[in-house]
Amino acid sequence: MPNRRFRHPSPRVALLTTAFAALLPGAAAFAAETPEVQRDPFPPQKTGVVHTLRIIPETCAYLQGSFTTDRAKPYRFGAARTSPRCQARARLVDPAKAAPSAAHGWILNDVLRVANADCPAQQAVVRVWRKPAAGAPLRPDAQGRPRIYLEDAKRQAEAGKLDALPQYAAVLTVEGRGCGAAAP
Repeated sequence: MPNRRFRHPSPRVALLTTAFAALLPGAAAFAAETPEVQRDPFPPQKTGVVHTLRIIPETCAYLQGSFTTDRAKPYRFGAARTSPRCQARARLVDPAKAAPSAAHGWILNDVLRVANADCPAQQAVVRVWRKPAAGAPLRPDAQGRPRIYLEDAKRQAEAGKLDALPQYAAVLTVEGRGCGAAAP
């Protein structure tokens, strides 16, 4: 009986596979545009109705929006705090200042799509980007668990040596053309 163990491909096959993948148009861009969270589009929303798009518990915030009748700004979008007592473990940053992209270490976390019920040719698309903290992971303690001890954290805070927090940024785009707009 022949030996059926797995064999690694020859260097020639590996080189051809790599060359073929490089020839595929947009293969790298497609991989970068695949979000961590896969979800269906939201149900169409009426103009003027405020709806919640997503809760980001780490930032103690939720994203909400509504379609407007303003042609210059057809979708109003913002974030609201979930609770005044919530302690954020990440920051929600301004996307204009952060300029989130895969090239700058950001990871596409989620893509939220909402169609306008009053104008089906138009949809709001919110891309949620996540940037992991640059700090080292916590080391396990004597019991083998990664923990933060209050006294140690206080000393680090007083010394100004706190680890950076993860960041989130939400980028809004409105796709399609509005109803009643002049045809191109």
